[in-house]
Amino acid sequence: MTQLDDSYDVVVLGGGAAGLNAALMLARSRRSVAVIDAGSPRNAPAQGVHGLLGREGMSPLELLELGRAEVRGYGGHVVSGRVVSVDRAGNATGAEFLVTLADGRTVSARRILVATGLADELPDVPGLREHWGHDVLHCPYCHGWEVREQRIAVLASSPMSVHQALLFSQLSDDIVFLSHTAEPVRAEDAEKLVARGIRIVDGTVVEVLGADRLTGVQLADGTVIERDALVVAPRMNTRATFLTELGLIPEPHPSGMGDHIPADPVGRTSVPGVWIAGNATDPSAQVGAAAAAGAMAGAQINAELVMEETAAAVAGHRADRVESASV
Repeated sequence: MTQLDDSYDVVVLGGGAAGLNAALMLARSRRSVAVIDAGSPRNAPAQGVHGLLGREGMSPLELLELGRAEVRGYGGHVVSGRVVSVDRAGNATGAEFLVTLADGRTVSARRILVATGLADELPDVPGLREHWGHDVLHCPYCHGWEVREQRIAVLASSPMSVHQALLFSQLSDDIVFLSHTAEPVRAEDAEKLVARGIRIVDGTVVEVLGADRLTGVQLADGTVIERDALVVAPRMNTRATFLTELGLIPEPHPSGMGDHIPADPVGRTSVPGVWIAGNATDPSAQVGAAAAAGAMAGAQINAELVMEETAAAVAGHRADRVESASV
């Protein structure tokens, strides 16, 4: 395990695509950087990463292992651990933040990049979790090709469920929309679903069926609807709740998908010195988008540090000139 130093220019919280790509940019800019990774990637159940040019179909865990090796190749540290708090450092070492891990270790940093991602809160239906990431899906771009032309059901579990059904109708002509426990489908939405050939089925889903493979769903009245795949919309909860003491409080995402921590387009949060990238701020970002956001945030953090160091150098240069002139 990589040793954690006492201090770094930047400490990255989270070792997914966003965090590792940010660390790569920073390490290549000769910044001291540590990635603290809790080791629980959201996409671990998935068989492959999709929509990522040059890495199509690669195992998510293999992709992360390659990323860790690349960061370490430029002198960055990737350390296992779970962050429990981030506080203002309050010392004279130049560090602005103190990061505390669950095992008691601490590390100081001039800047913090939050890339902890999110956790999926799945609908509470027996049998659903066992198929999550395989034939229980949520994203047409991540998994849609793999279930093309199959019998697909969409479970109404979110304000995004109708939108999901419409997107998946591009991939299959056999789709049912399960109203489950949601409010009745609005007339406008029902018209869209029917126009796309999607059948609306009322009734509460009480079980997802199938052992090795999903075979269908059962409704409360005993009806079994045979299906090959089930689409759900989990509530997406940010994993960065430990930042509330700094003033970064998760807010509901405008899409209704869950919560997030807002940031500007380059990842700058409302707290000076704290940046964020990936799903913790953008719940819909796929691996490629998260990695790109990490790269952008890493570059911007380096630029901010360069400007800070330049201002200090200019002040020192002026002081030297004044001292020389007074001699």
